[in-house]
Amino acid sequence: MRNGFQIIDSHCHIYPEKIASKAVAGTDTFYGTVAKCDGTARSLLQINSEVGIDHALVQSVATTPKQVSSINNFIAETVSRSDGKLTGLGTLHPDSADQRADVRQLAELGLRGVKLHPDIQQFKIDDYRCLKIYELCEKYGLPILMHTGDKRYDFSNTNRLIPILETYTGLTIIGAHMGGWSLWEEASELLAGTPNLYVDCSSTMYWVPLDKTAQIIRRYGADRVLFGTDYPMWHPRDEVEMFFQLGLGEEEMKLILSENVKKLYGLSL
Repeated sequence: MRNGFQIIDSHCHIYPEKIASKAVAGTDTFYGTVAKCDGTARSLLQINSEVGIDHALVQSVATTPKQVSSINNFIAETVSRSDGKLTGLGTLHPDSADQRADVRQLAELGLRGVKLHPDIQQFKIDDYRCLKIYELCEKYGLPILMHTGDKRYDFSNTNRLIPILETYTGLTIIGAHMGGWSLWEEASELLAGTPNLYVDCSSTMYWVPLDKTAQIIRRYGADRVLFGTDYPMWHPRDEVEMFFQLGLGEEEMKLILSENVKKLYGLSL
């Protein structure tokens, strides 16, 4: 608890300890950042205890099809050892030989959704290779946490996302980084009001002035926004402190910090 609010971090990346430093360095190179944390579940749990974050959703991304099964097993095993402090999302890859088996495996492992990162996995959101993923996630009721937006590329921008939202109306997508990293304002103007879209506020407040962040949140509606830190890129302490400086109302904060994510993923916390 922090300031009387239950806090659930909906966007955290974790890696096995033996490869965490390499994985974090790779992300830093991709975004030109310097990670604030080490990317291990052990550190995440310790930090959350210190900061007052009650629960976190953890995930990792498969950059090749052969990584899918091992990553999903790693996430599930980590969650099982977390004393109820973590919930896991699985990974999929559009070039997998058996998408159905991959989805079935992550569902059987108890993972509550799927994380996709088109820019790092090198596919366009509306690529035909991904359509089976959307079909299966819609069928299994698995929300997709999707990295969205990057003005340097055309993999995950709004023009690619909208057709999928309009086609798979029973599929829930959480557009990370307020629906469009580095394109926050443009994305929110185009996406606000989309019935099967949520967004999270991860990797936003570091770049976007807090008053503008609050405006974008209200454009989407507080009932459509999740709190997320993008650990380990940013330190959860800093993200929590910035969030409480946004000037949002008590009900808005309650929705964003815990209620929306619990409803979306069916969490009883």
